[in-house]
Amino acid sequence: MKVLLTGGGTGGHIYPALALVHTIQKQNPDAQFLYVGTENGLESTIVPKQNIPFQTIEISGFKRKLSFENVKTVQRFLRGTKKAKSIIKQFQPDVAIGTGGYVAGPVMYAASKAGVPTIIHEQNSIPGLTNKFLSRYADRVAISFHEAKQYFKEEKVVFTGNPRATEALEAPELDIHNEFGMDRRLPIVLVVGGSRGARPIHEAFLDALPKMTDKTCQFLYVTGDVHYDKVKETLNETKNAQHVVIRPFLHNMPSVLKRVDAIISRAGATTLAEITAMGIPSILIPSPYVTNNHQEHNARSLERVGAAIVRKESEWTAEQMEADLAYLFQDQNQLQMSDNAKKAAVPDAGERMYALVQELMNSGSST
Repeated sequence: MKVLLTGGGTGGHIYPALALVHTIQKQNPDAQFLYVGTENGLESTIVPKQNIPFQTIEISGFKRKLSFENVKTVQRFLRGTKKAKSIIKQFQPDVAIGTGGYVAGPVMYAASKAGVPTIIHEQNSIPGLTNKFLSRYADRVAISFHEAKQYFKEEKVVFTGNPRATEALEAPELDIHNEFGMDRRLPIVLVVGGSRGARPIHEAFLDALPKMTDKTCQFLYVTGDVHYDKVKETLNETKNAQHVVIRPFLHNMPSVLKRVDAIISRAGATTLAEITAMGIPSILIPSPYVTNNHQEHNARSLERVGAAIVRKESEWTAEQMEADLAYLFQDQNQLQMSDNAKKAAVPDAGERMYALVQELMNSGSST
């Protein structure tokens, strides 16, 4: 079984592909993989560390307004498609899987034209330009949110969820209280702003902290490298900071997620797949700086089923944070939101994707 994978630019495109690789490896240890990305993309750092063969093409994204750069992008797409055809001819994959990002465009297009069965995976509730384009050529479109179905041909769509949910559940257990020196008597709220942090989340948190005197919870606060030193300095001068543990980054995030009682974070697709799988109540502050405002749409899907509280960045203040945390830990709200999150989860997403791969390979289908 030979599997060609492509997807890049952000972790949200890369990690679902890697999670699927791990699922396939468990089911079929003899499977062979080849990942095609870009030389400068995040995937060029992440994928080789997983001991997965990696090759590159050159590609860039289209500007959303008229620009001479788009002419160059078309040229790069054509060159990228030509190189992808050469890679495909040499590797001879049984199936090609694209998880989004600009690099998936020429690779999946070339695979389709070469007669290779193709699957694209859409992580968000609103698809990006690449997957919209590729859906014309792909044999199947795997989606993670039911809301995404309307953007694709119905006969191609399969609801699988995000494979990261399956992988997160398999993370090693962690004694979070010993690891971070947390109080075993208080619930733990994880506060995350992303790898580079998110200033509005930090500002509201630091403003709220001096006023939170009732100690209803404690915080594990992941600042991002950019904000760590400043936050540490501020906390040293802040009252009530003794129930806050800060880290710039967590390398074992899924293991940590298994042990927290609530989370305050952005609303990236991978994050939501993980926290619903684990039944974690959430306060979500979607990033307004993403394409098609997809994070807010992702978050609202959880809000509709009672699994999350959603606040726009412009609404997120110290007072709002205090009020939302008070609500969360009042009566049975936390338990109810946890149950609702689990109901919204797709914990077997990896197995669903693997079954789709098997089905497509067995049928020999290609659009």
